[in-house]
Amino acid sequence: MKLRIYQVDAFTDKLFCGNPAAICPLENWLPDGMLQNIAQENNLAETGFYVKNGDHYQLRWFTPTVEVDLCGHATLAAAYVLFNHENHPGDEINFHSHRSGPLKVTRTNGQLTLNFPTDVFQVVPLTAALLKCFDPEPIKAYRGKADYLLLFNSEADIKELQPNLNQIAKLDSRGVIATAKGENVDFVSRWFGPRVGVNEDPVTGSAHTTLTPFWAKELGKDELTAIQLSSRKGHLFCKLLGNRVEISGKARTYLTGEIETA
Repeated sequence: MKLRIYQVDAFTDKLFCGNPAAICPLENWLPDGMLQNIAQENNLAETGFYVKNGDHYQLRWFTPTVEVDLCGHATLAAAYVLFNHENHPGDEINFHSHRSGPLKVTRTNGQLTLNFPTDVFQVVPLTAALLKCFDPEPIKAYRGKADYLLLFNSEADIKELQPNLNQIAKLDSRGVIATAKGENVDFVSRWFGPRVGVNEDPVTGSAHTTLTPFWAKELGKDELTAIQLSSRKGHLFCKLLGNRVEISGKARTYLTGEIETA
């Protein structure tokens, strides 16, 4: 059996930037073991799989080691594939995740906008375990549903951050968001998830479901610009809408091909 596969650079308008995701359209769901094997073989931060179901698409995401609850860049990439390669009509796509519920993507002048639920987070103590995760050390800590969010003094701290991946992998979380106020944008961030097989993610859409409400409150504004300061860099536009967040960006196709599954 052959499967179509696309690789898309998300949250960028340039190749070799943003966050690469593999997307596989399916007619029906394959066994979970096969989905995980494909994701492991791709060896990208995430591989997204979707199946059309009536007026929406069921969508799942896998890192090389686990299935995850929510992935922004692979959702953006899946929408880009549907709009540009798979003949989806109109400018709106309704996805549904069995782990995260309804997820809508709209297209306006070549820009794609995700509509995701906001994260719920709270202040937590800056424990010795958290302080050991980075050099320099953070100044405040928060805990969301999946990740820790660590606040740092400056954008320079985020750029120069030295992660202790072994220590981060010991935390009881999917990963860690490191963030600070931006110099030329509202905020900057990086994301580390060695526990789920992603040492550092180039651009993490799902992390911005935490970052957007956090910085909206800190800065007193609901529309925000952001850069994820990985080596590939990603540019995002975020908007807080009550208990939902809009995360916008562009994408580019890098690769199209076929997978031989037998």
